Amino acid sequence: MRRLSTAFVLLMLIGLVALGRSFSAATLEVPPLASDSLPHASPPAGMSLSMLPTGSMQSTAALAYRGGKFGDQRDFVMPVILVRHPRGNLLFDTGFGRTVDEQVKLQPKLMQLATTYQKGTPAADQLKAGGLKLTDLAGVVLTHSHWDHISGLDSLPGVPVWINAAEQAFIVDEPEKAAVLRSLGELNYKRYEFEGGPYLDFPSSHDVWGDGSIVLVPAPGHTPGSTVAFITLPSGKRYALLGDLVWQNEGIDLPAERPWLLRRVIGENDAQVRENIVRVAAIHKRFPEINMVPAHDARAAAMLPVFPAVEK
Repeated sequence: MRRLSTAFVLLMLIGLVALGRSFSAATLEVPPLASDSLPHASPPAGMSLSMLPTGSMQSTAALAYRGGKFGDQRDFVMPVILVRHPRGNLLFDTGFGRTVDEQVKLQPKLMQLATTYQKGTPAADQLKAGGLKLTDLAGVVLTHSHWDHISGLDSLPGVPVWINAAEQAFIVDEPEKAAVLRSLGELNYKRYEFEGGPYLDFPSSHDVWGDGSIVLVPAPGHTPGSTVAFITLPSGKRYALLGDLVWQNEGIDLPAERPWLLRRVIGENDAQVRENIVRVAAIHKRFPEINMVPAHDARAAAMLPVFPAVEK
């Protein structure tokens, strides 16, 4: 019995050491980007971009990327990106909705205990105050279907929800992880495919309006159908909306993945996430003029004009 107890304690110590190391700094190797030029884009004159803040959560840099400090407190913002285009206005994610308090209760108990959040004004209410009707929206493009990215669908009835096949299957196959989305009932899903060719070393793409101004690429790993959106404005300014590929800028700047514990809680595919972090980091290194926008980094969100202000 004594031997078993000693072995158990030893295994526990080894596990704790390994867990601790998963929070230590560890950067990913970034190979050179194969693409040697920016993809062509012809954004129309009437195109613009705005950000709608809908709330925030509080956490620490240590939980966001390997090497972050536990004492470095961060606001994890919940922005919605509005891209207006003559062929159709799109929201990218929805942030917090009107029923966020009830939605949080659908999360696993551990997640509820770890979630501290501040509510802002839902995107639907901000749009209405700014004179934009729901009928003026061509859809909501989901970077992925986790609750904090789709909460605001509760106040966007009838608006098409743009989604790819892999993420739609995730919603069906993982009812607990998609509990908030499923609680919203029947949604007006609009499926799109990655039928286009490579884009900046991503293997395939979907050019939304056929002019290169809004291009979606598959970036699986955080969820199977996670997506990155590349936006090019008439001024020539470019953005990459990263969703939750990383949570903070350091995830791309270093680059670094999330600590092991967080990856397990989320249920990520580690290999896919690393592949896509490295791919985006290579793009960032080769083309620093593309502004990288992780969904929850307050510093990245602060670069964007707050609706109804626009950047063209």
